[in-house]
Amino acid sequence: MNFNTVTSDRLAEKYHRGKHKSGLDVIVIPKKQATLYALFATRYGSVDNRFKTSLEKDFHDVPEGIAHFLEHKLFENSDGEDTFLRFSKLGASCNAFTSNDVTAYLFTATENYYESLEELISFVSDPYFTKETVEKEMGIIEQELRMYEDNPHRALYENMLLCLYENHPVRIPVGGTPETIRKITPELLYDCYNTFYNPCNMMLIVCGDVDENEVARVIDSTLPEREKVYVEKGQYNEKAEVCEKYREKHFPISLPLFCVGVKDPDLSCGKNDALRRELEHTILLELLFGGGSSLFEELYLEGLINQKFDASYQVSASFSHSVISGESREPKRVYERILEETEAYRIGKKAFGEKDFARAVRQTWGMCAQVWNSTTDIGDAFLDYELVNSELCDLPEILSSITLEDIKARLDKSYREEYFALAVVSPTEE
Repeated sequence: MNFNTVTSDRLAEKYHRGKHKSGLDVIVIPKKQATLYALFATRYGSVDNRFKTSLEKDFHDVPEGIAHFLEHKLFENSDGEDTFLRFSKLGASCNAFTSNDVTAYLFTATENYYESLEELISFVSDPYFTKETVEKEMGIIEQELRMYEDNPHRALYENMLLCLYENHPVRIPVGGTPETIRKITPELLYDCYNTFYNPCNMMLIVCGDVDENEVARVIDSTLPEREKVYVEKGQYNEKAEVCEKYREKHFPISLPLFCVGVKDPDLSCGKNDALRRELEHTILLELLFGGGSSLFEELYLEGLINQKFDASYQVSASFSHSVISGESREPKRVYERILEETEAYRIGKKAFGEKDFARAVRQTWGMCAQVWNSTTDIGDAFLDYELVNSELCDLPEILSSITLEDIKARLDKSYREEYFALAVVSPTEE
């Protein structure tokens, strides 16, 4: 297995990228730190409920929540030994997560790096499902889903997604619902596993004090040989505008929560398009709503928001949106002010100053530079950008190329009123 070394002079960092004969993408980031972090991930998330393989003619649909269910089930072994115990014996800690776009299995370790890496690849490559264990897991996951129903912040975010998206499955909770997971069978789990857990659809990211050739040796000796299978995912007819402008839910809380979603019509995913888009949105959100913005100061002094007011951008290959959230006794008034402020800058009634722009760029650069201080942050960042066809080491050059005119163009393109929606969680009425 051959590696290409990618370097960034401005970051003073480098990493090694290779393609295993199985089709597995491999990234090794050497860092002289005490902790090693590894991610074995498949490009398979909660939105991938409609698909076909290169060996199939027709698309087929599977129950919502099956990617998350499959993540849980892979920790079971045919010999009955607990996967977490296996890592514990090596002095490592393992975990996993499922998001909209990816399922990832991971470990952190301060010793026995290569042995832990072997264990990671081995257990993910050896599925074991039976009718009895699947039925048992249904009860466990159903309890988890019921617990989430009692979380006002989760309900707020999910309602925001329901406002933004009409057809895209991002509007569906990652874990599905108690009704949808009851449709899951061992046969469906094996079908999804054999489709999405093919090395052609996966990546291994390792960050720490390791040698890339030793990582390649572990892969060669541990990863089973499989026929290459390529996945074609279903497409969803999603309009640019939001489908609902407002949703409200009640919880036993003391202060209303609000979440303003801004649906991004720009989903360009050429090389580094998503990275540039994310940086432009991050700078713009800081200018409009950051702690140094005029709107933040006005709303704060008027008592309409507190320090929990925040704005961020979520980038994905098939959907993207901005989120402005916080607490307020008058969330609708905050929403109206957000719309007014955004429109004033968009049509030129107000203008961003060069000093404010430079400050927002510096702040964005500071957040990006901090990623390189931790093996876990580095590994997670590489995973995020791999999913959207972007190169983390190109970030300094892209950030330095963004101009104030680019920010104005981004504002005009992505922050029109038809892309805004408001979700609110209000205190339960007595």
